[in-house]
Amino acid sequence: MASKLIIVFLPILISIVTAKKTSIPNPHAIKTIQVKDGDIVDCVDIYKQPAFDHPALKNHTIQMKSNHLDLTKDAPRTLQNSNSSKLPSQVWLQYGSCPYGTIPVRRPTNNHQTNVHPRKVIVTKDHSYAVVLTEGFSYSGAKANIKVFNPYVDSIGDYSSSQVMLRNGPLRSFETAEAGWAVNPIVYNDYKTRLFAFWTVDGMQRTGCFDLTCPGFVQTSREVLLGGDIGSYYASEITIQISKDPHTNNWWFKFNNKEVGYWPADIFELMRHQAVLVQWGGEVYSPNVGTHPHTGTAMGSGQFSDPISGTSGMMKGLLIEENSNPLKRPEMLFVSSDEWDCYDAFLMKEYVPEPVFYYGGPGSRQNPKC
Repeated sequence: MASKLIIVFLPILISIVTAKKTSIPNPHAIKTIQVKDGDIVDCVDIYKQPAFDHPALKNHTIQMKSNHLDLTKDAPRTLQNSNSSKLPSQVWLQYGSCPYGTIPVRRPTNNHQTNVHPRKVIVTKDHSYAVVLTEGFSYSGAKANIKVFNPYVDSIGDYSSSQVMLRNGPLRSFETAEAGWAVNPIVYNDYKTRLFAFWTVDGMQRTGCFDLTCPGFVQTSREVLLGGDIGSYYASEITIQISKDPHTNNWWFKFNNKEVGYWPADIFELMRHQAVLVQWGGEVYSPNVGTHPHTGTAMGSGQFSDPISGTSGMMKGLLIEENSNPLKRPEMLFVSSDEWDCYDAFLMKEYVPEPVFYYGGPGSRQNPKC
């Protein structure tokens, strides 16, 4: 059985829940797109996006394109060699598109607090995870093809996520940048699977948020909606890559073959130069993990790791960058799960060109062992 390792956790976000949902228009919106039974998307002037409210970015000049990412490589294998017009897209694009010079911003409702902060804890019994990680070198990027699912989430206070994460710093004040998919009703007000990006600079004590809900992440794409519904990708793969530009030190987020934007070097201290840990995998938050009765919130697809059928949570092509060199296979990988009877993990690394990680589980739902 794999040894227990120290893992970085996503935050619990606090929201204000009210009886009536109302949207909050963005004062910088140039165009608004209404998604049927879904989001309201404001197309905001790229120079008036939330990032520039960050004090370190008052005089920031937008880097419109990375200096090193190849946009034709590393597309999900399920999408390779396909006609680009037939590729899946985020749901909102079926209802319109944002003009050049703007970015899409998901409009919050009044039961979602715009400036969200995690609870002031870092390692908490309320998290359960199944991950694979590598550490001990200077990392400048990481990538994975992640299979998309819509796991069952037991209550509005729970969430389930799958992500790629890079970290630097001590346990109580680490910095991190991460991205993937999540079902997080307390943040997004529904149980849909959504694309997310997250960062923190003080171990999630005072800073840290998803997407564009607080200043920091600079978006450059007019085609990718952070926090957007990715239901069209269910049971398919998406590619998540985070990579530091060697010329600017900005950490770029690439979703499939599209550059979404970047976390500027100026918002970090330690992560300005490198990461020292890379982690891939799934996470469940609930007040009812590590307890009995246990939450029924699922991880991955809701099935235990299954390398035979591949129907469990799965990540392919676990690759890293060291010192801005090309993507490569990690030299060492470690597997860990917090609750093996609820969520487990299995790494296939022998006789395959790139490691494949299987993970997940149903929690206590129809699983008396948990």
